[in-house]
Amino acid sequence: MPLHLSDLLARPDLGLSASYDVPPRLLARTIEAATVSDLPAPGKWLQGGELLMTIGLLLPEEPAACRAYVRDVAEGGAACLALGLGQGLPYQEAPEPLVTAAEEAGLPLLTVPDEVPFIAVTKAVFDARAEEQRALLQRAFATQRRLTAAATGGGLRPMLAEWTAATGVGAAVFDPLGRLLSAGEPAHRTPLAQAQDLIERVAARGLRGSASSTAAGQQLEVQPLGARRLRGLLLLTGRPDDAARSVVPGLVSLLSLELERRHLRDEPERRRRSALLSELLADEDPAAERARDILRSVGLTAERVRGVVVAGGGTGGRTASAAPDAGAGAADGAAQEMAADLALAMPGGLVRVVDGAPGAVIEAVVGEDLDIRDVLARFAPRCPAGIGPATAPEAVRVSLRQATGLLAVSRSSGEPAEARQSQASRLLLDLGDRRTLHGYADTVLGPLDLADNGEELIATLTAWLETGGAWDATSRRLGVHRHTVRNRLDKAMDLTGRRLDDPDDRFDLWLATRIRRGGASATGADGRPAAPPPGR
Repeated sequence: MPLHLSDLLARPDLGLSASYDVPPRLLARTIEAATVSDLPAPGKWLQGGELLMTIGLLLPEEPAACRAYVRDVAEGGAACLALGLGQGLPYQEAPEPLVTAAEEAGLPLLTVPDEVPFIAVTKAVFDARAEEQRALLQRAFATQRRLTAAATGGGLRPMLAEWTAATGVGAAVFDPLGRLLSAGEPAHRTPLAQAQDLIERVAARGLRGSASSTAAGQQLEVQPLGARRLRGLLLLTGRPDDAARSVVPGLVSLLSLELERRHLRDEPERRRRSALLSELLADEDPAAERARDILRSVGLTAERVRGVVVAGGGTGGRTASAAPDAGAGAADGAAQEMAADLALAMPGGLVRVVDGAPGAVIEAVVGEDLDIRDVLARFAPRCPAGIGPATAPEAVRVSLRQATGLLAVSRSSGEPAEARQSQASRLLLDLGDRRTLHGYADTVLGPLDLADNGEELIATLTAWLETGGAWDATSRRLGVHRHTVRNRLDKAMDLTGRRLDDPDDRFDLWLATRIRRGGASATGADGRPAAPPPGR
C-alpha cells in the first residue's frame, strides 16, 4: 500500500504532529520520498511528493516572505513541510506566520520533536517505500503465477478470467480483423464503440506498437499479440495499478503463445481447405452442383465467387518476407504465413499456395460480396495481386486464370488489379487499330446489315448479350415479348451462320457489338484521328 501522510502521523516512534487542523484529503497525500533542505527557495530541487524537512535556519519571519517561501515549496510539488524543533535550533515551536501561510496554501505543516533526528524520519519513509515495492512485486508474482497456471489448462478464457479477477481490469482478445475471440468477464464481451477505432489502428500497424485512449472516463489500451506475425489483439478496459502494469508483458506473452498454438492446431484444417480448392480446380468442366457442394462444405454460400491471386514474394507490414539471399524454403514459408492470414479473413478460407514464377503465389476463392481490396490491404500490403471477375462457382477456374494474368499489371501499378468486363473490353478495343476493329465487326455483323430489319436484329442481339443471355431481361429492355426476342435471334443466327450456344461464336458476336457501340478508341494505333472504315 502507498505511504500516506496519515501513516507517518500515526507512528508513535516518530512523534510527528500537525501544526494546524489538516483536512483529511491532505492527510491522504502519498509520500514518495523524504529530503532535508534549508535553502530559502528549495522548490526547484524537488521532484514531487516529498516530505521536505527543515530547521528553519533561513526561514523568513515576515508574513509576506513566509507566504512566498511556502508557495515555492508547494509549487515544487512537496507533499508536506516538516519543521524540526529543539534546543539549539532556531525554533522550539512553529512560528505563527509559517503556520498561517501553510494553512492558506493547503500545504500540511508538521513538527519534528527534538529527540527525533531527521534521519529517523527519512529511514521510516524509505522503509515504507521499500515495503510497498516488495508488496507490489509479491502481487505481481502471484498474478503471474495465476496466469501461468491458467495457461497450462489451455484456452484464452481462463487466462483472461484470472487477469480480471486479480487486477479488476477487463480484458478481451480479438482476431486481426477485430472479431471477438474471448473475454474475461461478460461485462467486457462487447467493448465500447470507441475501442473499435483503437483496435483497427493497432491492427493496421501489426506488431509495431500498442495504443491507448480514454472513452467515457474509462481507459482503453490495445496490445498486439503474436510472435513473428499479428495473431490477435488484447483490449484492456480500465487502469492497471503498478503491480498489474508490471504483469502486462507476461500476459501478452502467454496470450501470444496460446494464439500461436491455435495457429499450429489449425494447420490441418488449412491443408484440408487447400486440398478442396485443388479438387475444385482440377476438373476443367466441373458440375455446377459439385462445385457448390465443395464451397458449401466450408461455409461459402455465395451465389457468385471470384478468384484472387497474390504474389507471395511481396513485402508488407505483416509479411515476413525472405531475405534476398534466402532459399526457396524461406520464401515459401512467408507465402504460407500470408496464406494463413488470408484464410482467416476470407469466409470459407479456400486458399492454397502454388509454385509460380518468379516465386510462390497464393490462390483463393472468395464470395462476390467480400471487400477483397480491404483484406489485401490488411494482410498482403504492397504485394502484387490480381482479382478475377465474379463467376458461377463452376467457372471460378476461369476467374483465377484472369486474376493470374493481372499480376503483371499489379506489379506495374503498385496496387491490386481487378478484372471487370467493361475494363477488359475497353483495354482490348483501345489496343487495336480502329479500321481493323470495324472491319472485324463488319465481317461478323455484315449479313445483318444487309437484312431488311438489320438494325432491329443487331439491337436485339446486343441487348441479349449485355443481359447475359436473359430472355426476360432482354424483352423488358426492348419492350417486346420474349418470343419476339427469340424469333429475332433465331433469324440473326440463320443470317450470320453463328450459334449462341457456341462460346467462340458468342464471343465474336459480343466483341462485334461492342465495337459497333463505340467501344473502340477514336484514334488510330499511331495516336492520330482514325478515318472511318470503308463503307461506313
